[in-house]
Amino acid sequence: MSSDERPLADVPPSMWFALAIGLAVQMAWRGASPPVAPEAQDLPSPPNVSSLKLAALGEPEALARLNMLYLQAYDYSGTNSIPYARLDYARLVAWLDAILGLDPRSEYPLFAAARVYAENPDPARTRVALEFVYRQFFADPDRRWSSLAHAALIAKHRLKDLVLARRYAAAIDRYTRSPDVPLWARQMEVFILEDMNELEAARILLGGMLASGTIKDPAEAQFLARRLKELEERSGRR
Repeated sequence: MSSDERPLADVPPSMWFALAIGLAVQMAWRGASPPVAPEAQDLPSPPNVSSLKLAALGEPEALARLNMLYLQAYDYSGTNSIPYARLDYARLVAWLDAILGLDPRSEYPLFAAARVYAENPDPARTRVALEFVYRQFFADPDRRWSSLAHAALIAKHRLKDLVLARRYAAAIDRYTRSPDVPLWARQMEVFILEDMNELEAARILLGGMLASGTIKDPAEAQFLARRLKELEERSGRR
């Protein structure tokens, strides 16, 4: 020990007491302070899918779920009163793309896009989330139709964009093949055409559904026949 250093035993008790008080005050202040919400630009770009698969060590589904938890925790803390409102949605969609690349059968990324991230008060960000759902729908229409149906409802009711809502609804009708897709989802385009006052187009579409023979349930066919008759009456056709 050098001559200018003092042993700890020589430190006066009052100094130890002051140090303890200072540490206690600092800990109390940090505990009472709200955590700082991460800024939108803090969301990093995601790793590429190849790197993620390598890091998954044979458990891509588990890593996909962990990445979704990480992503949804982002910007959802502290003093941020509108979560996700400031996130960079281009990076957000890149993350969702990468997670789907890890686990293509997972419905979680599309569910989050349609029901969480699309609820952004910024219409431009909402459209980015909805378009992500629309693009990804075509990779597996019979399993991903429900997220696109919700996207159509958001386009119709929140964005007031009937043209966009019709595009989403039309994709469900044209590209799904599974009998598990409910009639209301297949018929969404007809409803939207009615809202657009495109009664003739709605009548033709509904008539085509009946004529195609894809409606096997007699009750459903009867319901559609009644709707077709109503449309014919409204459009002046007998």
